[in-house]
Amino acid sequence: MPLLSLSKTINNYNMKLKYFKQSLFNQFLLSNLTVVLVALICYMSVNLIGYHSVALLLLATVSVLSIFFSIYPVLSAAAMSALIWDFFFIPPHFTLHVTNSEDALLLLMYFVIALTSGILTSKVRELEKLEFQKEERSLTLKLYKTLFDSISHELRTPIATIVGASDNLLQKEVKISEEDKLELVDEISVAAFRLNRLVDNLLNMQRVESGMLEIKPDWCEVNELINSPINRLKNELATHKVEINIQNDFPIIRIDFGLIEQSLFNLLHNETNYTQPDSTISINAEYDGKNLVITISDDGKGFNEDELKLLFTKFYRITSNKTGGTGLGLSIVKGFVEAHGGTVQVENNIPHGAKFTLIIPVEILLLQDYMDFSNIAVKMNAQYETLTEAYRPKQVKTLKDSQETEAVE
Repeated sequence: MPLLSLSKTINNYNMKLKYFKQSLFNQFLLSNLTVVLVALICYMSVNLIGYHSVALLLLATVSVLSIFFSIYPVLSAAAMSALIWDFFFIPPHFTLHVTNSEDALLLLMYFVIALTSGILTSKVRELEKLEFQKEERSLTLKLYKTLFDSISHELRTPIATIVGASDNLLQKEVKISEEDKLELVDEISVAAFRLNRLVDNLLNMQRVESGMLEIKPDWCEVNELINSPINRLKNELATHKVEINIQNDFPIIRIDFGLIEQSLFNLLHNETNYTQPDSTISINAEYDGKNLVITISDDGKGFNEDELKLLFTKFYRITSNKTGGTGLGLSIVKGFVEAHGGTVQVENNIPHGAKFTLIIPVEILLLQDYMDFSNIAVKMNAQYETLTEAYRPKQVKTLKDSQETEAVE
């Protein structure tokens, strides 16, 4: 799992670099507030510890601040601590005037030591920052190289298949039966779909990682949502038994059809890769009063505890007889579902196998509530309340009704 290990290492470095990237205003604010807070605590206990001890505590505070903040906020905190010590703690109090020459010397030495300590520690911090950034760049380049190698391997097989099958079809000196031609065309089609799936996963992962993922909810039927990825994977699912169980009278739901359909596609594709032929894949859908709940389970081998913890991690691939894949499919599922405010869970099925559960908050539309079409606009959305009478169904009189009315008159 080299890609997973590199990705985790880079995330750790990013966490370490976070405190290097604080805004200058926040650094000034936090450093000076910290000095004031420590001085306030010392002021309440100065009779017990003495004002010389207060100087040591303030100096220690400045040294600690220099570890976390850049040089200018640290110099500001050092100057503030010296002024506070002089004004509030060195006799006479509440004045910057120092009568005792010993105290004046101590104040001067305090100021010099505080500034020197802050500058030196900040310089060390800057060097540490540069070292972290250098290692991060090195690891990032290594990650990109490993990812490129992995993608290149994934691309090589379908491209080779397409090139080989195309060459065979283009050879005029060799007679190819219609059956063989269809087989070659089918190979090209399968390889092209594999390439398309790889590109889709890379683009989808980029959308999730960049924070540019935009949800476009619309009304859709659950039957279509579930059957669409099944139809796309009909060849892969041909060796499996698929059971579909959808709650009766399922309401129309409002979600981003494309994102959730792709999530179900990735889950089902994962099932075809990591379950044995003739395995049973069960798909259940229900509405619990607030959420769309979709479960996809199988009767395969399931996962061990370590695998369960890492399944939705980017670049993670479990040990399997089948090779290939970039380890992005399930992490994309997690990103798409969470973008809807939902959650995705995985657990081992009983007695064996695995079960994925998608829980997605949705708006619903009950069809039986809208059979009175004269009020459909008001019921579905308040923005359509301006619907005029001209668009509402009117009762149509037949010729017989008109004659009966005239006869009564």
